[in-house]
Amino acid sequence: MKTFALSGHIRNLTVALLALAALSGCSSQAGAASASTPSPSAPSASASADSSPSPSSGPFGGFATAAEMCSTISQEATGASLLPMSAAQGKTSELEQDKAELAATADKVPDSLKADFTAFKDTAIAGLSDQTVYSSGKFEKAMAPITAWLSTNCK
Repeated sequence: MKTFALSGHIRNLTVALLALAALSGCSSQAGAASASTPSPSAPSASASADSSPSPSSGPFGGFATAAEMCSTISQEATGASLLPMSAAQGKTSELEQDKAELAATADKVPDSLKADFTAFKDTAIAGLSDQTVYSSGKFEKAMAPITAWLSTNCK
C-alpha cells in the first residue's frame, strides 16, 4: 500500500471540508430548536436607563427564530472555512461579500456566543493572509466553541 503526505493547500482544504461535514448536521436540526433555548442575559445588562438592547440580546440574538439563528450561524461558520478557497481563486468581490456576511452574523449572534464567534471571525479572516492559522490548528481551536454551541443550542 502506497502512502503519501498531503500538501499544504490540500491539507487545508481537507480540514475545511471536515469542518463543513461537522457543521452540516447542525443546520438540519435547526427547526427543532425551541423557545426554551437558554438565554444568558443578566438583568444587570439592561439596568442602565440610557442603554438600548443590542441586536443580539434576545433569545435568538438578532434573528427572528431559532431556526434562522441556527441555520445562519452554521452556514457562516462553514463558509468561513472555505474563505481561503475564494481567496486562492481570486474571487475578490465574493470574498469581500463573504467577509461582510461573517461580520454581520457576528453582530447578530446571541450574547452567549458573541465573544467566541467574533474570535472565530477574526481568526478566519486572519487565515486569508496567514496560512499558519490552518496549519497550526488555530482555526480548528476557534471553531470548536461554535460547533459546541450549535450542538447544544440547535437540536
